[in-house]
Amino acid sequence: MVHVFLPLPALLLFLVLPFSPVDGGRVLVFPGEYSHWLNMRNIMEELVRRNHSVTVLIPDASPSVNYSSRDALHGTTQEVIRFFMYDFHVSSPLQRFFKVRDWMWRMTDLMVQQCDSMLKNEQLMATLRDAAFDVVLLDPMVMCGDLVADLLGLPLILSLRFSFGGVFERHCGHAPAPPSYVPVTPLPYSDRMTVVERLMNTVTYVGTSAMTELFWRLTMDRYYSEVKGHSVCGTLGNADIWLIRTFWDLDTPRPTPPNFKYVGGLHCKPAKKLPEDMEVYVQSSGDAGVVVVSFGSMVTNLTSERADVIAMALGRIPQKVIWRYSGETPKGLAANIKIYDWIPQNDLELVLFAVFTIQSEH
Repeated sequence: MVHVFLPLPALLLFLVLPFSPVDGGRVLVFPGEYSHWLNMRNIMEELVRRNHSVTVLIPDASPSVNYSSRDALHGTTQEVIRFFMYDFHVSSPLQRFFKVRDWMWRMTDLMVQQCDSMLKNEQLMATLRDAAFDVVLLDPMVMCGDLVADLLGLPLILSLRFSFGGVFERHCGHAPAPPSYVPVTPLPYSDRMTVVERLMNTVTYVGTSAMTELFWRLTMDRYYSEVKGHSVCGTLGNADIWLIRTFWDLDTPRPTPPNFKYVGGLHCKPAKKLPEDMEVYVQSSGDAGVVVVSFGSMVTNLTSERADVIAMALGRIPQKVIWRYSGETPKGLAANIKIYDWIPQNDLELVLFAVFTIQSEH
């Protein structure tokens, strides 16, 4: 697996081809990172299995790579995660607004650098044109992949779980989202909101929309207009298909455009045999069973206080616990808890009850 950060100057074309002669299509892919990569990888593997050729555009580690950009991206990502895990629910709407605004401005330079590394690389663009691709598959968190599709005159397919505040879906995909019954991400509301929740939902709806419009107009809209004469949404809005990585019956009721397709479960595969030590641990659970605790691919650590609280709560249940956690071992870890740096989550989930605390399709 090639696994690197995106907003870097140097780029690498990674070609995945079947070994037998094919008459399939040629697909150019702009993947995201973390769980975004995992979901996109499964799509690519299935395309290759069906005798299509898949080319992945990713950064390359070379002497020209600006490693400070990589560190800046990772640091900002971790800061966002920490805020939504610890501070979001105790902060005011105004504090949330300024926090998100600050992140968006800090990400602007990284986005522009990423776009320049593609669009101003004449050799790369010539190579892409000569490759005669049939379609572009893009994670919209990767800026300017849609511009490449537009410049090459190719159909565009987007793959995403959700965007913050649903701004991509609402503004670019023209998906209706009445705030009276469609909760704005990441608010933890259902479609049956109280008057106060509807008010908070509307404030968040207006705030994220205004902030995004201002941010795009001052930054990426200018960049997009210089390249192609369109705004960000003017380009993303031309996508032929939006692949939404969740199940429609697990989401709240909402109007959905005809080119929005729910494709939850793309990450699921047939279960493999568990590692021997884990298999022994699972089988020793008896009738009580096992609980799997994971916070996703982006959360590798917790504060010691939060970890201690979680460990104390898990120690009180009758089930045995498999916990994916790489931080300092919590104090007084109960005998029914076993911690792993990594777990074969797909293999465990098919036979066990799993607990997650972030919004995802798992």
